Formats: sequence, structure tokens, C-alpha cells
Amino acid sequence: MPIHRLAISGYRSLRDIVLGLDRLTVVTGANGSGKSSLYRALRLLAEVAQGRAIPSLAREGGFASALWAGPETFGRRVLDGSQRVEGTVRRRPVELKLGFSDDEVGYAIALGLPPPSFAGTFFSHDPEIKAESVWTGPIVGRANVFAERKGPLVRLRDGIGAWTEALHDLPAFDSLMTHGADPRDALDVLRLRERMRAWRFYDHFRTDRDAPARRPQIGTRTPVLAGDGADVAAAVRTILEIGDRDALDATITEAFPGAELSVASGEDHFTLEFRQHGLLRPLRGAEFSDGTLRYILLAAALLSPRPPELMVLNEPETSLHADLLAPLAALIARASHATQILVVSHAAALVAALEREGAARITLEKRLGETLAPDHDPPSWTWPKR
Repeated sequence: MPIHRLAISGYRSLRDIVLGLDRLTVVTGANGSGKSSLYRALRLLAEVAQGRAIPSLAREGGFASALWAGPETFGRRVLDGSQRVEGTVRRRPVELKLGFSDDEVGYAIALGLPPPSFAGTFFSHDPEIKAESVWTGPIVGRANVFAERKGPLVRLRDGIGAWTEALHDLPAFDSLMTHGADPRDALDVLRLRERMRAWRFYDHFRTDRDAPARRPQIGTRTPVLAGDGADVAAAVRTILEIGDRDALDATITEAFPGAELSVASGEDHFTLEFRQHGLLRPLRGAEFSDGTLRYILLAAALLSPRPPELMVLNEPETSLHADLLAPLAALIARASHATQILVVSHAAALVAALEREGAARITLEKRLGETLAPDHDPPSWTWPKR
């Protein structure tokens, strides 16, 4: 089920933004417009289901550095340029909120600052999960929430609408999605968690001389390419044996006319081989150009025999020759028939090629430090009440 609504509030330059996503969406904008922040926010949302949201924020420099750094709201005189941005009195708690929904279910989480530290803990700067909600339908309302967490209390609603207390002491660093998804009592929460855990993110595959994808690797059946692409030879061989071999051959031919991609096996190690017209022997991983290797990695990710519900590609055009952008757009569009895909890109040629393939485009801009999508008509969205 494709995500139709993505909402982010209080994260870096994303003060308060709601985006509508299609089956294939490309997000673009100038450098510094907030594209990377959007990618990170969506990845952070996925990491909630893995129990890794708070460690992920720590890797970004801590909770404080991930928060929106501007005022809670902008006054009219600030917006028209007649007054400088100055500190204002806050009316609401300092929060980082993330949420999404499709036609059947929605989820939102609010993270906030911890209370004054208590003696005996070294973790007083960790953010706390203040609230979570899971509901049926695209918009949260009074009667459609079926799981909610407020502080340490987790409640679940049964089929006749009665609430039961599932947990009363959930630690502030644990999520309802990881600790409140008991299949006996919260099967719908468990299903949503597993959906979120299956989302895939590919961000700047390494193609340098020492990149894992260039080295022979022990090969096992690999229907899902690893995030670093180290198992690309096994992933390609899996596509050739149980996936869409014709689609792989076609995308390689379209990008590299006359070329053929195959996999060699030496004992239990797999190696990519790339044959080109005019060469007496195939090229192997260490000999690939950066662009050739990156394109093969993207093909292995997009032609997965086990497609996810959502795949996010961050600047896939990096190190690709301009001639490869149209074949890449066609490959992404083909994959979007089975997978919802969000592409974050600043390459005008790729964005245009994706639009020709039917992608919806969202252009981000920054005003007074805030990321906006001025030409985008956002869908309706309501944050769950605290």
C-alpha cells in the first residue's frame, strides 16, 4: 500500500511540512534546500521500527542539533522582511514529530527533551519518546486510533472499541512499534512495524578503489541488495536465476549497448564480469569505471526479486555520465510498478527524465532557513493530540 502522506515537524530545516507522495515521486531543489533533511527524516522514521531512532539521532550530533533551530512561528513582519528574526516565547513543547499514512493506516511519533537529569545517569541528553499513535485511515481522529502511547503508558483498542492497558512502564527510549507489538494483542501494530522495517534506503553507493562491491565476496542467494552493495555479485546472480533476467539484460543493453553482465564463481566467491564489444576478455569488479559500477548497483537494487513496499534513492545520479540518466529513469519507472519509489535528486536531467516517465515532482526551496514546497499542494494532515 503506497504512502500518500508524509509529515515532518521540528526536524532540521523542516519546521512543519506535509508532502503527498505518488507511486513514483522525485524531490528536487537547490543545494541546501532541505533534500538531505527530508531523506534523513524518512530514514529516521523507518529506524523507529528497528528500535534505532535515538542512536540514529546521536550519530547526527545529538537531539539538539537535529531540532529546528528557528522560531516556533514567523510573524507577518518577519515574513515581509520588515523585521529581523528574533527569539520568541514558545507556546508548545520542543518536539520532533514524524508521521505517515496510506489509505488504510497511519502512524505518528513525537520525540522531546527529557526532564531535568536525575543523579546516577549518563544519558540525560537522550531524547524521549513522548507519544505515539497508530490509526486506521489516512487522517487521525477521535474514533480511529487503535494503539497509542503517552509517556510510559501504552493502550490498545479492541474490535468493539474498548481500551485495554498493554504496558504501563514502557521506557522513554523504547518505541511502541518495537515493544508494544505483541501478536496476541496488537497484530495490526506488528504488521505495520514489519512493513516499516522492510523499507529500503540506498544512499551514495561507494565506488572508490576499495569499495566492497569491487571485491569478490562469498555468494549466497541474495534477493535484497545490502545497503553498501557489497553483495552485488550475489544479488545479480539471484536476479539471473529467480528474478527478471530479461529486465536486467534490457537495462544493461540500454545503458551500455552491446555489453553483457554476468557473474563468475570461484569456489564459493562470486565476481561480476562485464563483457563489452571489442574486448578480448571480460572486465572484473576492480576494473569497472565508477559510473558503470554504480549503474550496476542501482540495477541490482531496483530489480530485486523481493521488491519492498517503499524504496528511497538519495542522489542516485552521483558519478553517472549524462547518457546514463535516461536509462536510469526508465529503470526506476519500471521498478515503480512493483514498489513505491521516492528519488531525491538535484540533477535536472534525471528529474526531467523521471517526469517524462510519469513521476510526480516536488521542488523544495528555503526561506528564512525553513524548507518549503511552494508549488506543492499538500494533502490534509492532523497530528495526534498530546
